[in-house]
Amino acid sequence: MTMEKQIFIFDTTLRDGEQVPGCKLNTKEKLRLALQLEELGVDVIEAGFPISSPGDFESVTEISKIIRNATVCGLTRAVQKDIEVAGEALKYAKKPRIHTGIGTSDFHIKSKFNTTREEILRRAVQAVKWARNYTDDVEFFAEDAGRTDNDYLAQVVEAVIAAGATVVNIPDTTGYCLPSQYGEKMAYLMQHVSNIDRAILSCHCHNDLGMATANSIAGVISGARQIECTINGLGERAGNTSLEEVVMVLKQHKDLGLYTNIQTQLLNPISRLVSETMRVPVQPNKAIVGANAFSHSSGIHQDGFLKNAQTYEIISPEEVGAEGSKIVLTARSGRSALAYRFQKLGYDFTRDDIDVLYENFLQVADRQKEVEEEHLNEMAKAYKESTVQAQ
Repeated sequence: MTMEKQIFIFDTTLRDGEQVPGCKLNTKEKLRLALQLEELGVDVIEAGFPISSPGDFESVTEISKIIRNATVCGLTRAVQKDIEVAGEALKYAKKPRIHTGIGTSDFHIKSKFNTTREEILRRAVQAVKWARNYTDDVEFFAEDAGRTDNDYLAQVVEAVIAAGATVVNIPDTTGYCLPSQYGEKMAYLMQHVSNIDRAILSCHCHNDLGMATANSIAGVISGARQIECTINGLGERAGNTSLEEVVMVLKQHKDLGLYTNIQTQLLNPISRLVSETMRVPVQPNKAIVGANAFSHSSGIHQDGFLKNAQTYEIISPEEVGAEGSKIVLTARSGRSALAYRFQKLGYDFTRDDIDVLYENFLQVADRQKEVEEEHLNEMAKAYKESTVQAQ
């Protein structure tokens, strides 16, 4: 029997998520969210980019003081000063990690740095060695790994592990990869990096083509053991991998033999907290945490759901801390849904009653986007009065 393997959840809501325009967090807000992320069960909290501003330095420092179970991580460039500042900010952390790295694709090497592959390799190794002066837990990111030649990427990964990296992040920085391509990249590294057993490979996928979740899952299937993600999928441009999505994919597909330590019943509460704190509404149809994630409005779906919830729900709302399933009445709803909603309001109508009420309901539904409780009460009152008069 195959032993289950843990997938470590690296949350970067406070760093990459905060890069969304208008989502800047102050230290007090970051502290509040960090405590909730630890309660959620994330393994690593990327608290910020210490050298980027005095405020971010303060946030990383203060988060380091209060977090006890999760690893606290600070981001840096492959620059000595960045790493020194991160080391200072993390000095109070019980479990500190420095996350350093550099671009490895030819787009970055030639256009961004105007240098050579050899020089990037040298700088990568040097950055890891500098970071090891401050902590034994060093993560290296190969920026734009999604578009990096696999053979060269393997050279970089092997060199940084030899220099002391404990985690190697393989970012699909531009969200370019197909899931098959990203999975194959991870598999290539697992097979061609001689010292890969000394480090954990990490997925960091962006959602520019809407494939961040799929790519991250492909990555862990192929051997990665960490997923970098954010609450509600917040992040640069089109966002990052959504924490709630990858966690529930792995929980649903137990056949993969992969699990996380996330307390899933806290997913909806922390989603709402992040949305309110960062001032970014969650789209209604967002998987797991959207307002409509457990709402049913089609008559066919409603009928099936009322007979057996599993016909149209693979996750129970309670499992992810949602308020519950909803039968939403629209012009597409059927008699069973109407009867259910009347029953929830305390009315005991027969099937013949519902047949009559349904005709009135359709007229109201054609005028309203959604038929609410007040409309149902009005219909019930009018129907009862008409039946009394008829007698």
